[in-house]
Amino acid sequence: AMSYVVRPWALRDLKDVMRLIRVSIGGKSLREDGFGRDPKFGCLVAEVPPDQRSKDGHTVVGYGLYFFTYSTWKGRNIYMEDLYVMPEFRGRERGENGIISGSPSETKLMSKIAENRCSQMKFTVLDWNRAAIDFYQSHGAVDLTAAEGWHFFHLKGDALKQLARGHQGQ
Repeated sequence: AMSYVVRPWALRDLKDVMRLIRVSIGGKSLREDGFGRDPKFGCLVAEVPPDQRSKDGHTVVGYGLYFFTYSTWKGRNIYMEDLYVMPEFRGRERGENGIISGSPSETKLMSKIAENRCSQMKFTVLDWNRAAIDFYQSHGAVDLTAAEGWHFFHLKGDALKQLARGHQGQ
């Protein structure tokens, strides 16, 4: 039987999380934003015992990256930016569910929600990721685009800079 622990990440996990994320921002930004004086996000890692390591020899096999937000309607929220479990460990006993809910003795995303008195967890899922959509909906998640017409937007690069320049001094 597969066993693993879900725990808050430590600096020693930075390379493993970067491997799993395939980040484009670089380790320095991830380190500063995750471990600096004022961390901008939290991360939980799923780690298996050495005798159950991945085919490539890794013991950190998944992560859940999150940060806190605020809703004028609902108050405190947690935003799950990313949840990833290596393919060979998905759907095995606790898989992705372990990072989210785990067991009562583990540190997990649900305990972060409870200890910070969050009213909801928000996240996005790509429309082609049917397995993730089914997983979340089976746990009671609601697709806000379909149910309420909410659309998720972002500004980046030149568009963001142009908007920021246009509002300077106002």
